[in-house]
Amino acid sequence: MLDKISALQQEIETATASSIDEVEALRIKYISKKGKVNQLFADFKNVPNEQKKEVGKALNELKNCALEKINTLRDSFETKGSEDAGTDLTMPGEPLKLGSRHPLSLVKNEIISIFGRLGFTVAEGPEIEDDWHVFSALNFPPEHPARDMQDTFFIEKDPDVLLRTHTSSVQTRVMEHTQPPIRSIFPGRVFRNEAISARSHCIFHQIEGLYVDENVSFADLKQTLLYFSKELFGENTKIRLRPSYFPFTEPSAEMDVSCSICGGKGCNVCKYTGWLEILGCGMVDPNVLESCKIDSQKYTGFAFGMGIERITMLRYGIKDIRHFFENDIRFLKQFESAI
Repeated sequence: MLDKISALQQEIETATASSIDEVEALRIKYISKKGKVNQLFADFKNVPNEQKKEVGKALNELKNCALEKINTLRDSFETKGSEDAGTDLTMPGEPLKLGSRHPLSLVKNEIISIFGRLGFTVAEGPEIEDDWHVFSALNFPPEHPARDMQDTFFIEKDPDVLLRTHTSSVQTRVMEHTQPPIRSIFPGRVFRNEAISARSHCIFHQIEGLYVDENVSFADLKQTLLYFSKELFGENTKIRLRPSYFPFTEPSAEMDVSCSICGGKGCNVCKYTGWLEILGCGMVDPNVLESCKIDSQKYTGFAFGMGIERITMLRYGIKDIRHFFENDIRFLKQFESAI
């Protein structure tokens, strides 16, 4: 009996099949009701009592071997069938699709890189600020309209705690703890209580710059901004400075660049003027230097500030500022090639 079991087990282990139908034939041959394994179980009653334990164990092992062999052969054909139906395992794997940088990040990084070539370092500060760093140290008088609730998000009153309305607050922090020469730029988010529309938002991004040293002049400011404009918009870019007013600079100016879309000839983007306003600038007011414990008799400096959204809209022809904050995949996918 043991010899029959051993011979049948060897036969099962070496069995092969070339189709699912042949697997089914092997199942019927070995483990069906009238198969060879069940025939041996039927002959078990004729085994002497002293051999029943050994023979019974061998029969169970034979049955398990037959079941495992049939299942293995069946699974191989089912797997092969599913592969043939639509999967070619010889093809290379598909790489994970990478995301893209946000257009605001692309422009911000480019601006940082341009000023970095001029020796400007990057400094950052808190978005929740106090009145001193946002307004008072920057020569804002108590009655200035920017302090009004319509422009500023106040968190607490007495003392005033607010969401910063410009990154100039980082300038005051740097000047408080650093003696000239100072040459830094200050990128970051700012907040103003404005109605959201295609042209304005309550959250936007700025980059401001500050250079304080001995004998810094308005000519230094102009040449710095001319270099920046040519690097960002192209070698043929021109700039013009128009007189303006800011509490923290004197004299102050608004800077326009020649429209890169129409080449200065006039179009609907530049309102047919040939010029686009992109930033404000000026010489740091002596009162600001003195507020930050810097000797205004020895040092002078210039400052400038620009909105990243405005420059990005000009660069990519984006007409609605709200696109920057909606995280629409269809919009962001356009900038994959710009990484």
